[in-house]
Amino acid sequence: MSATATNRSALFIASCASLLVTSLSFGIRAGILNDLGVEFELSGAQLGQIAATAFWGFPVSMIIGGALVDKVGMKNLMRLAYLGHFAGILLTIFAGGFWSLWISTLFIGLANGMVEAVCNPLVASIYPEEKTTKLNQFHLWFPGGIVIGSLVAFSFGKLGLSWQMMMAVMLVPTVWYAIQMERMEFPVTERVKNAVSDSEMYKELLNPLFIVITIAMLGTAISELFINQYVDVLLKSVSDNAILILLITSGVMTFGRGIAAPVVKRFSTTGMLLFSAVFTTIGLYLMGTQSGTMLFVSAVIFGIGVTYFWPTMIGFVAIYLPKTGAVGMAVLGAAGMFAVSIYMRFMGGFYDELTLNLTQVEAGRKVIMTTLYIPIVLIAVFAGVHFYIRKKHA
Repeated sequence: MSATATNRSALFIASCASLLVTSLSFGIRAGILNDLGVEFELSGAQLGQIAATAFWGFPVSMIIGGALVDKVGMKNLMRLAYLGHFAGILLTIFAGGFWSLWISTLFIGLANGMVEAVCNPLVASIYPEEKTTKLNQFHLWFPGGIVIGSLVAFSFGKLGLSWQMMMAVMLVPTVWYAIQMERMEFPVTERVKNAVSDSEMYKELLNPLFIVITIAMLGTAISELFINQYVDVLLKSVSDNAILILLITSGVMTFGRGIAAPVVKRFSTTGMLLFSAVFTTIGLYLMGTQSGTMLFVSAVIFGIGVTYFWPTMIGFVAIYLPKTGAVGMAVLGAAGMFAVSIYMRFMGGFYDELTLNLTQVEAGRKVIMTTLYIPIVLIAVFAGVHFYIRKKHA
């Protein structure tokens, strides 16, 4: 069924609330990661494994959800999302060590992936005339939630409140979006509406342009999510308020995605991606070399850089490769999250090894400077894609 103007607005708001829960899980977990390490006597490698679980649970869920959404419907999959969020939050609150934290994080990761698998094609379906703009506005709730989560972690920490109470905050928006989703009617996806066959969809997934963008997504996801999730560990010894760097970056991202409409009109989709790669490179370089006030300046520049990465990549596929449908968006997001999960696990161990011979400050900066190579490569990739699209559509 098609969504009326009123219903699509309500669906959009409820979708944003579900993404808020997703982002709160990242923001609050980033804020309590150090506390978990202290309370449960976990190493950097173990913390990396726990955090990485959310990132590989996410792509597994996205792939499954993307493959099923056309067949079982968006509403049924959103039920799995809120049930997963409830289970993950409660299991985290009552965790007793490494494995209980690992399992609870997996539930949250699976729920987060289902939200992305459903809501990206949902937003594209109800706003076919302004996909990139609305996907950016939808995804502003990811950094927006991280801002809220970081503030919760920072303020609760200052007040001496437990990390369990921080996690409990996530139950409020979870209950709200669960109730809203149950009350609404959902449209079919664009692929179903346009009668694109399974064979056409899978053929489009082998399009060289889709393959290039999927590979690029590995880098954009790592550039944004690894640094944002691990910042409290990497920069704890550089600044007493390392979590504020995450807050500043996420605040910039929230504002940038909120004003996406004029930016989309001014720049092409590929131009936005190239712009993002350049600013991400500059921001990461400064973050890995500066201290004091300049560290917070680097957070602003880095935030400008990663603002449009994720939603614009999804928008690119929706605009230039529409036959890939919900599966294409799911594959893209899943590839990004899977890359982050592998990278976090590797870098957690790398950081531990570095601290054997280096100070924590030096080790954290070494990890950041190693990550810097990724957006440098993305500059070249997006420059090539930009000129290819311009030539093709000239």
